[in-house]
Amino acid sequence: MSTDDIPPITLELADGRLHLRPWQDRDAVALFDAVRESITGVGLWLPWCHADYSRNDAAAWIAYCQTGWLSGEHFAFPVFDATTGELLGGAGLNQRNRLHRSANMGYWVRQSRQGQGVATAASRLVAGFGFQWLGLARIEIVVLTDNRPSLRTAEKIGARFEGISRHRLCVREQPHDAAVYGLVPEDLR
Repeated sequence: MSTDDIPPITLELADGRLHLRPWQDRDAVALFDAVRESITGVGLWLPWCHADYSRNDAAAWIAYCQTGWLSGEHFAFPVFDATTGELLGGAGLNQRNRLHRSANMGYWVRQSRQGQGVATAASRLVAGFGFQWLGLARIEIVVLTDNRPSLRTAEKIGARFEGISRHRLCVREQPHDAAVYGLVPEDLR
């Protein structure tokens, strides 16, 4: 696929355990519920996951994701349990750089399903999508240095630790150092 082609909005990724597809309007209630459940865990590292998160925030995020998909700038997926249909979290590629064929990857898992390998499996699917559909040569994973679960996920999918970037992420308006991992097609296990 050309790096200028936009994957179809009907695209689905699956591994038998998980099912991913682009966000749809009907996902707003499930997203709201998953975020509200996860404030004490996910909210430690991702400031959008906070006590005031509303159904309007969920709908706005989904609209943002849909616009980003159609523009070819970012590709976000809800992560569902393939058997039950439960929303488990989200994963996606953002900050796409077409010139250098790179993007950043992000992921999160609802509190009740953490520690079950969901982020690792979803990240593998999203990375495969990035390399195959978008023609990426590199995916970066940038994580706060104390976010051990996300650091482990990056390592489990084969990403290589490349260093600590000073003041790389701003969280709650404060700059923080972050671990940078690089993933290239041959790293994906």
